[in-house]
Amino acid sequence: MSSLTIAIDGPGSSGKGTIAKLVARELGFQYIDTGAMYRSVALMAKRRGVAWDDAEALGALTRGLSFTFAFSGEQLTVHVDGEDVSGLIRTPEMGQGASDVSKHGPVRESLVAVQRGLGEMGGVVMDGRDIGTVVLPGAELKVFLDAALDERARRRHRELLDKGEDASYDAIRDALAARDHQDRTRAIAPLVPADDAVILDSTDLTIEGAAAVVLELARSRAPQAV
Repeated sequence: MSSLTIAIDGPGSSGKGTIAKLVARELGFQYIDTGAMYRSVALMAKRRGVAWDDAEALGALTRGLSFTFAFSGEQLTVHVDGEDVSGLIRTPEMGQGASDVSKHGPVRESLVAVQRGLGEMGGVVMDGRDIGTVVLPGAELKVFLDAALDERARRRHRELLDKGEDASYDAIRDALAARDHQDRTRAIAPLVPADDAVILDSTDLTIEGAAAVVLELARSRAPQAV
């Protein structure tokens, strides 16, 4: 089981990050949040005055960053160059920034190299938008997690309200729809299911129910990975 590599892809607020964390903890695997890496690039670019449409400058910035993931209790913490940026990157602005910077080849090339290095030893659950298609095409289990746009918007809306943040459902829905379009139509590594991915619609599933499905799939794949 420890050599198994699991790739989970899907659009924003489909639940892939939460499910990936649950699966990783249950299996004792390392969890890699690739979306957090792109959000971190957007954050560092904003801090350093690098425009999100400047591909070469973004590539140079990305190559100089180091990333560390660790659990603090139930929460995943993301450190960039030793700084905990976990809270700073979880904003709508950094979500859009992640989509903007991820369009650029120099950024993707740098982060994909890091992500492949993290995944090559196995015992990893990695989620994002191009894990099964680009980053880990040899993953033993690939899941494309989706959900209806309205349900994804409701989930994100509840999440923000639970954090005590002001949130407009309509604005969230519009932002998700815009990012879906940008991610699905970008020229480099668009958001599409891998040919051998299991498509899992989580619209009518609880997070725990969807995680249970992925765990069952992982355990059925384990003999092929050891």
